Amino acid sequence: LASDLGLEAISITDHDSVDGIAPALLAAQEFPRLRVIPGVEVSTDVPHGEVHVLGYFIDYRDSEFLAVLERLRNSRKVRAQKMIDKLADLGVRIEWERVQEIAGSGSVGRPHVAQAVLERGYVLSPKEAFAKYIGRNGPAYVEREKQTPEQVVELIVKAGGLPVLAHPGDLNDAEELVARLQKVGLVGIEVYYNDYADRLVKNLASLASKYGLVASGGSDYHGLENTIETPVGGVTIPPECIERLFALADQRTPA
Repeated sequence: LASDLGLEAISITDHDSVDGIAPALLAAQEFPRLRVIPGVEVSTDVPHGEVHVLGYFIDYRDSEFLAVLERLRNSRKVRAQKMIDKLADLGVRIEWERVQEIAGSGSVGRPHVAQAVLERGYVLSPKEAFAKYIGRNGPAYVEREKQTPEQVVELIVKAGGLPVLAHPGDLNDAEELVARLQKVGLVGIEVYYNDYADRLVKNLASLASKYGLVASGGSDYHGLENTIETPVGGVTIPPECIERLFALADQRTPA
């Protein structure tokens, strides 16, 4: 799909999982003009919310990194099962087995629960499922184990990766967080994102420039059916931003 769209580079950054990296790298051998960046997205905890950190060019075989991801994946399963129980108490009945089927080989997450709720006809879109039931303030929301942003940035660096702050436009006090994370190894922030207005993109680009960070981006496409989301390749990222990431990857030295 990415090759057919004429993309030059792509990174599959599943939540708390690197299972898709090896198959993607193997498939990319048939498309020599498409560069595949090993990646991951890890959820972290901050007061009154959560922050996602992307890890590009990680060593996806690093044992310490894999152990942390395994623990986080297990916490995702427990969380999803608790949400299913809460949904049942609200009269919204979905099956754990179906949620697992939707997730496939990846980590179980709220998007998969939302898709199951949609399939049973309780909502008209996954977005409505979040708003009505499983969003942070929803009646079926459940917290789960997470790391701090600093811990994850340091973990990604230790695994030879390049940490990038995901969709910072959604955060309060983004600059304060960026300043903190830069001190422990942050190399970029996601400036180009699927629903960002031009003004927000400009502000985030200025923030990246101020701290000497790479202005990265992505569609955040989750690959689920029946979802209204930006498709693969739906967000244009200046080529120089990608080249900066590749240059940093060439320069990095594992901790």
